[in-house]
Amino acid sequence: MRRRTGLTHAAVAAALLIGSWAAAGTLPASAQEAPSSAAADASAPASPGLLDAMQRDLGLTRAEAEDRLAAERRATALAPTARKTAGSAYGGAWFDARSGRLTVAVTPDADATTVRTLRESGAAVRTVEHTERQLDTAKSRLDRLDAPAGVASWAVDPAANSVVVNVVEDARTDNDVRAFVRKARAAGPVTVRTVADAPSTFAAGTVGGDPYYTGNVRCSIGFSVHGGFVTAGHCGGVGQQVRGWDGSYIGNFQGSSFPDNDYAWVNVGSGWWTVPVVLGWGTVSDQLVRGSAEAPVGASICRSGSTTHWHCGRVLAKNETVNYAQGAVHQMTKTSVCAEGGDSGGSFISGDQAQGVTSGGWGNCSGGGETWFQPVNEILNRYGLTLHTA
Repeated sequence: MRRRTGLTHAAVAAALLIGSWAAAGTLPASAQEAPSSAAADASAPASPGLLDAMQRDLGLTRAEAEDRLAAERRATALAPTARKTAGSAYGGAWFDARSGRLTVAVTPDADATTVRTLRESGAAVRTVEHTERQLDTAKSRLDRLDAPAGVASWAVDPAANSVVVNVVEDARTDNDVRAFVRKARAAGPVTVRTVADAPSTFAAGTVGGDPYYTGNVRCSIGFSVHGGFVTAGHCGGVGQQVRGWDGSYIGNFQGSSFPDNDYAWVNVGSGWWTVPVVLGWGTVSDQLVRGSAEAPVGASICRSGSTTHWHCGRVLAKNETVNYAQGAVHQMTKTSVCAEGGDSGGSFISGDQAQGVTSGGWGNCSGGGETWFQPVNEILNRYGLTLHTA
């Protein structure tokens, strides 16, 4: 790709895209353990742009945004240790923005030493009825059911200590939806909630000057990996050619999965290169990527995409099954961040830690909505890729 001075947002996006695309590899027969990732540096200062975006989208003051990022870094670092400490009594964990602490759920059989150790580590402790394993088992039973279009998604909610089934409000009385809910309740502890609309993916038709294209579809780059970038699977199939913002050839989809999953990777060549950066689109400074430590439920998170650019919100749920018209997609993370057509495949980042690639959702960035992403560590693991970090 030719260098240009006075780069437009689209040009910067293209260079950045390169940084976020994945390296080549073949699809293994089965997924392995997620690769270890560097934890966020608790001493690393937040960029002014990131703080501005958190103030705008989360209603925080600058001091509150700084304090929240510091608290989230501590919670992210604590979460794996808390899980091990709780052992078989572990009922899940989430970040509580009000207290600024990680809350760890444990069942009544957790002994006093375990509870004391958790509290001494800085976590709040809540006693619940069901273990995470029991909730995951119930969700797995739901995953084997055929869901009608009026059922938007379902996931384990550790704070509710239940599997939450999200039903489209206008479809609550639909016979097929009611039948699904009856079967879901028989599978284990289930809570039913309503959402405004059904989820859909965020791909879009060709619009001049946007970051990358496959055929007549425009999507957004996720994260750079060594040799390419990762993005959403619904944006293209294996072998499809990818063109950049300027129409030049970048590479081809080397791996792609949708539905069931929604991830893909593209090799990068022909003068394009990769950089460990997420585009801020002038709304915030471009963000360096330093690792992929997974943020807990409740943590703040931001998204970059080629249509609506930069927006922030919170992590609402993990391991959620999303029921798109094309089929169910599993192991998704739900957020309160908005998105629109063309944002598909774009970056979700918490602080300087990569989180995942935009899949789909409902709503828009005028009236609000919810958006899901496919976790980046799963994609790296599946294709044997290495995240490009600063």
